[in-house]
Amino acid sequence: MGTAGARVRGPLLLGVRHHGPGSARAVRAALDAGRPDVVLVEGPPEADALVGLAADEGMRPPVALLAHVVDEPGRSAFWPLAGFSPEWVAIRWALRNGVPVRFIDLPAAHSLALRTEDGGEGQKDGEDGGDGRGGGEQGGVRVDPLGVLAETAGYDDPERWWEDVVEHRGTAGDAFAPFEALGEAMGALREAYGDGGHSRDLVREAYMRIQVRAARKEFGPDRVAVVCGAWHVPALLQKTTVTADRALLKGLPKVKAEMTWVPWTHRRLSRASGYGAGITSPGWYAHLFGAPDRPVERWMTKVARLLRDEDRLVSSAHVIEAVRLAETLAAMRGRPLAGLTETTDAVRAVMCEGSDVPLALVRDKLVVGDVLGEVPEAAPAVPLQRDLTRLQRRLRLKPEALERELELDLRKETDAARSRLLHRLRLLGVAWGEPTASRGSTGTFRETWRLRWEPELAVRVAEAGVWGTTVLGAATGKASADAVGAGALADVTALAERCLLAELPDALPVVMRVLADRAALDADVGHLAQALPALVRSLRYGDVRGTGTEALGEVALGLAERIFVGLPPACAGLDADAALEMRRHVDAVHQAVGLLGEFGTGPGSGFGSRFGSGEPPGVRARWLSVLRTLAGRESAAGVVRGRCVRLLLDGGELGDEEVARLMGLALSRGSAPAEGAAWIEGFVGGGSGGGMLLVHDGRLLGLVDDWLC
Repeated sequence: MGTAGARVRGPLLLGVRHHGPGSARAVRAALDAGRPDVVLVEGPPEADALVGLAADEGMRPPVALLAHVVDEPGRSAFWPLAGFSPEWVAIRWALRNGVPVRFIDLPAAHSLALRTEDGGEGQKDGEDGGDGRGGGEQGGVRVDPLGVLAETAGYDDPERWWEDVVEHRGTAGDAFAPFEALGEAMGALREAYGDGGHSRDLVREAYMRIQVRAARKEFGPDRVAVVCGAWHVPALLQKTTVTADRALLKGLPKVKAEMTWVPWTHRRLSRASGYGAGITSPGWYAHLFGAPDRPVERWMTKVARLLRDEDRLVSSAHVIEAVRLAETLAAMRGRPLAGLTETTDAVRAVMCEGSDVPLALVRDKLVVGDVLGEVPEAAPAVPLQRDLTRLQRRLRLKPEALERELELDLRKETDAARSRLLHRLRLLGVAWGEPTASRGSTGTFRETWRLRWEPELAVRVAEAGVWGTTVLGAATGKASADAVGAGALADVTALAERCLLAELPDALPVVMRVLADRAALDADVGHLAQALPALVRSLRYGDVRGTGTEALGEVALGLAERIFVGLPPACAGLDADAALEMRRHVDAVHQAVGLLGEFGTGPGSGFGSRFGSGEPPGVRARWLSVLRTLAGRESAAGVVRGRCVRLLLDGGELGDEEVARLMGLALSRGSAPAEGAAWIEGFVGGGSGGGMLLVHDGRLLGLVDDWLC
């Protein structure tokens, strides 16, 4: 192996900080100087068969290795890699130079099984902290090596210390010196703190030593380079026997695991994202790694461009002054170069005029960022993922990390197909899109979606693969199973609505059969009232989507009739909480009955087979009769009686004199004050203008005033 400065004989141990651009540059320089015959990288050995894909033109970081249990895709772990990750730089160097590259960490088959034993939702393998320590354990006091080193050097912020000693230092001179210095520091920490509260690392490091020995035997003792977390370097230098290392690995639990590449995002590399990898500013680190020179000037230019896109007045003079201020702050603080802290302070003062509002945008869009990686089609994937990728390409729906709104016109075939895909994915638990209220349109032919692709959705797709190999087939199987296992009638009606939205003709008969059975057996008026609105809303989709809804119409009418009969006695003898719940049921049924009348005409309305043309006879009249009965029934809860009077008044079914009479009865001296207050709450609460009615009707206001006084 070549030399660049004095270096001890043996494997070239390159201890790094995961996702550190300074470490990445140093690794590249050390590999260029050392020219090893094999590169060993901290990571699961199952990925050896996939490492060649890193050289594919379609592979664009950030990406992640995803391992999951074959029969339980939800039991998974990620090993994320950004373009500025030292491991990624080492892999690309090896592939570019024709050097074998192998992963030497504990196999995913063991680490996934161990995570299950631990209770399973700790930090993932491969997502070590900035010190290079692996996770997966629960409890115990853990040492933060970077924090200890920073504190020893007189810093209160490990990130700032790391910037000063690594990120802002060049690679000129001895390419191996930074790794030797960091290795010595970690050796002192391991001597003082042992495993630092990470006993699982002892097992991982035993496996690494075995792999390093095998590589040295195959390629020569000085022809091996190892890229791993700096925390592990002292353990790899430790003199142990093969027998002792194998003893640590004996009896480890094991599962059958599969592995692939999946896209990742800078946001998921952030600590605050829930899938953290130990860095708070991935966008800033990507900039430091990619900027060939003048990183501060180039960063300020990016910030100015972003703020201009948001219609803020930022000139070239602002950029110049911000750079000067950042450099001045660095000099005042004794730092070798301006770091993220100085640039942020300068941006706030010069470009944001002291406001944190635009600065928050800079943090979100640039310091963290919304970069989404890509993986080539050759990467292994479950059949369902391949079908989803095909549909995304055909419908021109590209997954993006940046949240965006998508307006769909369901009268257009492409938009209708996009809507079906998004609804089917939601049914499968793949929440790529979230429907929102459409602006400027209340019709059923428009939909608005908020789209954002998150890396963990790849796991959700793998989990959904148990239901089928295509999106349509999987959604159909999932809907049928959900219908059979539904616990409440309202769940079944909501599922029927989702089946119509997703256009699942093979699942709808199963759902309708379960719905009819549940509706016939359920005698609880509250359950029936909860189920009716979703069922009636489903009738709206027959026209624009061309879906037959006759069977739904029959069930909806049957539910409505049973509610009309059971509601009056169900409103008696209720406590305050139950009365408020019943008032909400009355509102929901009232709205549903209005839709029954609205969609009760024309072919495909759901009523043709029973009523022919025209509004269903008696549905609205029967409901109004129920409201009149409840409005005058003293045994009904006051809040329900008041609400019924208000609904009748708004519908033009009661005159002002009759309303005044009913209010006078409810607020008379013979009524309990609590009942009177509940009646008023029901009458003025909810929608329909609320208490503004009293402002415009002096007589009703006078009745309330007399009652209060």
